[in-house]
Amino acid sequence: MKQIFFGFCLALALASCSAVKRQCAEPELNLPAQYSQNQTDTLTIADVEWWKFYTDTTLAGLIRRALDHNRDLLAAAARLERYQSLSRAARAAQLPTVGAQIYANRETNDYYEEKYILDPELGPKITLRWESDLWANVWQKRKGQADFFASAENQRALRMTLIAQVATAYYRLVALDHELSIVRGTLSTREEGIEQARLRHEGGMTSETVYQQARVEYAATAVLIPDLERKIAQQANDLKLLLGEYPTAVIRRDSMDLDVQPSARMPQVVSSELLLRRPDVRQAEQQLRGAMASVGVAWSDRFPKLAVNLTAGWENNDFDGVMRSPFSYIMGSITAPLFEFGRRQSRHRAAVAAYNEERHKYEKTVLVAFKEADDAIVAHKKIQETVELRQRLCEAARKYLELAQLQYESGSINYINVLDAQRRHLDAQRSLCNAIRDEHISVVQLYKTFGGGWKE
Repeated sequence: MKQIFFGFCLALALASCSAVKRQCAEPELNLPAQYSQNQTDTLTIADVEWWKFYTDTTLAGLIRRALDHNRDLLAAAARLERYQSLSRAARAAQLPTVGAQIYANRETNDYYEEKYILDPELGPKITLRWESDLWANVWQKRKGQADFFASAENQRALRMTLIAQVATAYYRLVALDHELSIVRGTLSTREEGIEQARLRHEGGMTSETVYQQARVEYAATAVLIPDLERKIAQQANDLKLLLGEYPTAVIRRDSMDLDVQPSARMPQVVSSELLLRRPDVRQAEQQLRGAMASVGVAWSDRFPKLAVNLTAGWENNDFDGVMRSPFSYIMGSITAPLFEFGRRQSRHRAAVAAYNEERHKYEKTVLVAFKEADDAIVAHKKIQETVELRQRLCEAARKYLELAQLQYESGSINYINVLDAQRRHLDAQRSLCNAIRDEHISVVQLYKTFGGGWKE
């Protein structure tokens, strides 16, 4: 009889699973052929641990500080612990509940025209209660697991994003330092030019116009320094916030690396392998599974529930005879809904609608993942081309400045041409600095987009 009962329950549970899967439509991804192919070179960047990918030891130290003290990441860890405890509580709810009771009462009955009755009672009892929703328990367990795994993937996505944010902020800060050093070097050169123009003017070799032009260019360069210092201070504060530290903390950084050489080969194409490593995609998938489990819970809510109550112990009206008076009571029941004016059906429809909402969110997450990956690849390629062109421009501006100075000293050109060459060289140096910064950041974004940086 027991085997027949459990076999019947298993058959109903399987039927419930099949019914829920029929009600929940599969996500419509429709990946293009070039994305569905297994492109092996997408594995070259995302499978590299972040401490191996970022070879700058200073940057690696900052990332470790951020992973240890960032408040958003600490909150995500607490959230993961909460979901883990809730998942354990959901599993424990399927087990019987055992309780103990020690009681004593004294009841007196003195009804009209009846004999006075004294009915004391005392004793210890142990109770066991088990209420099982045999068909919903499967879905409740699945939902708890999906919520836990989604929270774990969310924490990994935060780690991945935090690593990218720290690296981006670090490269921006280092680039600003480098740009400030360029401006200060140019300012020192122009200060020497002012002195030379003053001496030539006082010696009658040039007009006062040349001297004033030199002063104007010096002032125009000096104006750039306060703005750069402001940007450096603000960028440093942004980085300290990511590290979970106050603005008074000290951020040590190295000089800017002008040669961007990633430790792994950069991917050239986008493939479906992306879905296997991006935590945000896996999080959306787990949320979709949790929504399907909620549909199963709502669907199974219309099925019967089994409850078993067992009470055993001792009771007597006299303390001396308590342990010689055993007591037991057992009751079993099966309850099922009959008519509730469509309340359970409405909850089931709401759960199906919530699943469809999560399904569309999952499909959008996949689309965004492929869009970001394609954008990152294109941006990295084009920024590399920009850096090469900026390097050529900077070299040409340097030669132009050297020739202009020689021609001015020989009297072939006016000083205004030298100032123009200095201005072009300064702009070319700053543009190259920003281009190299953008190339560093493009590598960071490409690494993040393909799911790199979250591994322990």
